[in-house]
Amino acid sequence: MQKEHLGAEFSVYDDLSELNDSDKSLLLDAQRAATTAYAPYSHFRVGAAAHLSDGRRVTGSNQENASYPVGICAERVLLSTLSSIAPNAIIATMAISYESDEVASNQPIAPCGMCRQSMVEYETRVKAPMRLILSGLSGKIYVFDSCSDLLPLAFHHYHLGK
Repeated sequence: MQKEHLGAEFSVYDDLSELNDSDKSLLLDAQRAATTAYAPYSHFRVGAAAHLSDGRRVTGSNQENASYPVGICAERVLLSTLSSIAPNAIIATMAISYESDEVASNQPIAPCGMCRQSMVEYETRVKAPMRLILSGLSGKIYVFDSCSDLLPLAFHHYHLGK
């Protein structure tokens, strides 16, 4: 038997002022997208904004439902929208932020497991890494070079023999 280690390397910024103009603008787009969330149950609004390789931007926000499994996260709203308007577009960077009526939005937020799997699948499909910026409304900001860093043992098409 041998032991292995899984880990991810990422950059940590103290606040928005340390980001370059493009990343700062994208993160502000994600924060604005959070204000469009439909979250009457959790009062936890998440926004995602993507900067595409061709310069366009797309946003998404979480959409809850009284039947909880019917809701959808901001990241998957964004990916679904993008797949409809620009199939196979390359997402150079995605920023994710949140606001809440019940907790302080002062630390980075990471995508849930379903979103991580969806993001890795999208990254695999377009054959390009998706850089991630994770933040709250204030505080530290995490930047990952690839969404695959958040799900190192993702389920892939080749597991199905495809």
